[in-house]
Amino acid sequence: MPVTNAKHRDPAVEAELDRLPAVPIIQLRGRYRELFRTDPPQAYGPDLLRRSIAQRIQERAYGGLPRPVQRQLDQLIKSYAAKPTGKLVLPPRIKAGSTLVRQWKGKSYRVTVLADGFAFDGQIYGNLSEVAQLITGTRWNGPRFFGLRVKQDVKEPSVRKPPLGGGSDYRKRNVELAEVKIRIKKRRHGL
Repeated sequence: MPVTNAKHRDPAVEAELDRLPAVPIIQLRGRYRELFRTDPPQAYGPDLLRRSIAQRIQERAYGGLPRPVQRQLDQLIKSYAAKPTGKLVLPPRIKAGSTLVRQWKGKSYRVTVLADGFAFDGQIYGNLSEVAQLITGTRWNGPRFFGLRVKQDVKEPSVRKPPLGGGSDYRKRNVELAEVKIRIKKRRHGL
């Protein structure tokens, strides 16, 4: 079940993972409570319980996701929660060691990108927005302030298209337009 290097496998962990497929659901729920310190969701059937338990066992034995990956997943979750129908966009990655330079009110500011944050003026910050606020004294979107992201254009409202079936309001407007056109033609022809 686990996907780790054979040199680093723990036989006790591997044995527990091998036993999981035969464990009844009542025991799976108990093991879930032990590992997660909460009751399993009602919607979790035996397969999802086994997968969750196996993941947690492997996390504890071999380590979980690195912090930057966890932060990126958290950001995606927040983005989706804010706009469930929107497109999920991964933020662009800046390589550690890169230097961002920004001119502000005649002064040049340099920020060094670290693997786990940003170094500015001898301090380490978790995000660019904190640095931008220190420089300007006001709240800024950090990536936008440093030129990593451009402001999105405001889209023109789209013209509403008629429903596929036509719709009663749409038909009514078409009839009214047709009547107006007929009256105009009659006037032109002196009728």
